[in-house]
Amino acid sequence: MPPFLYINPFTPIDYALVPYISQHYPPNMGYLANLLASFLLFNLFFTSTNAATFVISNQCPYTVWAAASPGGGRRLDRGQSWTLNVPAGTAMARIWGRTNCNFDGSGRGKCQTGDCGGVLECKGWGVPPNTLAEYALNQFGNMDFIDISLVDGFNIPMDFSPTTGRCRGIKCTADINGQCPAQLRAPGGCNNPCTVFKTPEYCCNNIKCGPTNFSRFFKERCPDAYSYPQDDPSSTFTCPGGTNYKVVFCPIGSPHNFPLEMYGSQDVDFDGAGRGRCQTCDCGGLLQCQAYGAPPNTLAEYSLNQPNNLDFFDISLVDGHNVPMDFSPTSNGCTRGIRCVSDINEECPNQLRVQGGCNNPCTVFKMNQYCCNSGNCGPINYSKFFKDRCPNAYSYPKDGQTSLFTCPGGTNYRVVFCP
Repeated sequence: MPPFLYINPFTPIDYALVPYISQHYPPNMGYLANLLASFLLFNLFFTSTNAATFVISNQCPYTVWAAASPGGGRRLDRGQSWTLNVPAGTAMARIWGRTNCNFDGSGRGKCQTGDCGGVLECKGWGVPPNTLAEYALNQFGNMDFIDISLVDGFNIPMDFSPTTGRCRGIKCTADINGQCPAQLRAPGGCNNPCTVFKTPEYCCNNIKCGPTNFSRFFKERCPDAYSYPQDDPSSTFTCPGGTNYKVVFCPIGSPHNFPLEMYGSQDVDFDGAGRGRCQTCDCGGLLQCQAYGAPPNTLAEYSLNQPNNLDFFDISLVDGHNVPMDFSPTSNGCTRGIRCVSDINEECPNQLRVQGGCNNPCTVFKMNQYCCNSGNCGPINYSKFFKDRCPNAYSYPKDGQTSLFTCPGGTNYRVVFCP
């Protein structure tokens, strides 16, 4: 649900973003839409002319087709980002991610979740289920209003946070797809009850309504997100006008919704308090890791119950190699595992050699050519060295086509060092 927009300090208007009203309210409510449209034009004229910058990033282990209204759409492979400059005074705005899309060269196709009329460059809003980042810039008191909304359901974990100014961000990173009630389950996501049942109780069309059992399911998992259309008091946040923002799909640190990593260490010495140091993939000098390890380290990465209730898993050499590894399913009829057992440390190119392992070229050279921090990048001689020896492992950051594997959600796994 979009945020409040105030005509004056004493008259709060719910459903202030006009497209939402025109979509959900009957014709006899048109006067409200006209009033709000007039106010938005007035507000746009008198507010700051500074644009806000939105950086949209994909940290999911799968491709997300980002969408924005206004803004259009963009394919984001893992690790890619897209920057939007949005004019001051913009309201009725949202950003979301689309999954399992297939577009032709002219940008026409279809997405399993969040589809916007079958085009890559969105001209309208997406089809539920889709997790929404909503905003209205430079509104009453020159404040920005922001929220994450699950009123259109959920498809991708999300972080919507300011990158400037002193204000708080919002996250929705629970395993909603994996825990979705049976009545709301949809391919690739978890529907909102209005889409499924189409009753005023859930849709709140032109009535005062409150939480339901379905909205409580969403609210318990993402307390700061809209769980039903009139969930404003606990779900709308503000920042000063002129603030810049980031929207991150599958933010790092979200349980069950990001590429978790397993790795092995060599030459370890910890004291009784669990403090010490590892020769490879040390994680802050602790036995109980609280963050990722320092390269080089062979990684087993996974993300559970993602689109279509699939697990995504891989072995990655993007952080280099230290220990041979087997990462395989052990249940659910999924039989395809991954191995990287070549003697990479011994055969490592001289420029990448390090005590106890074989570094990735990004760590050594710190160049975009190897790190793929922006733009497109492809295989190079160093990545081909890794790929030749472990064909099913990630050899560079955008090596997803040949290196990402799936099993049904609920599968169990084993990770074996030196199989």
